[in-house]
Amino acid sequence: MPQVALTDLIAAARTGETLISFPTDTVPALAARPDRAALIFVAKQRSQTKPLILMGASLADLWSYVAGSAAERAVWQAIANQHFPGALTLVLPASDRLPPEVNPTDPTSIGIRVPDCAIACEILAKTGPLATTSVNLSGESPLLTIDAINTHFPQVLTLSTTEVEMWNRLTQTQPPISVTASLGMPSTVARWTGTGWEILRQGSVVLSGS
Repeated sequence: MPQVALTDLIAAARTGETLISFPTDTVPALAARPDRAALIFVAKQRSQTKPLILMGASLADLWSYVAGSAAERAVWQAIANQHFPGALTLVLPASDRLPPEVNPTDPTSIGIRVPDCAIACEILAKTGPLATTSVNLSGESPLLTIDAINTHFPQVLTLSTTEVEMWNRLTQTQPPISVTASLGMPSTVARWTGTGWEILRQGSVVLSGS
């Protein structure tokens, strides 16, 4: 599919009919409306035992997808205050609001993240939380450029290079959003065990006391 303007990318995500990709602070995201997350599993040839991440523009946008006691939420909020927005995914108990398509084999659990990337948060603020993962076939390395994504996933809508450059000029984002990933490294993934954090994947964020 062609590269498109930001407004068209947002509109496509809202319909739920098309997969989209956009820059983040880690690796580019492959995204779909949560109830249409099955499209991601098909495109990536991904096992349904590997859940997707729910990405939002703010923790407030994600909170209703999470279930926990007031004491647990206070712990999770403290970690989020330290690292959101950023390259950290928290795997928490899911509420019944979560569409089962996001985590088909265990819909009682959900990974949530707020990216430290202005254009990603602009998109997510307009679409609401999206089911996301890296852009690649399952088991392969993440694709890091718009051109590579267009070549290997022609069915996925991406932002045009011109659109990204225009965003940088209009918003004077510092550092500028790149058409490639800022880190090129996936987020740290930490799962709540009930008493503490288990690191499922170590990225750039290190949790103290985990």
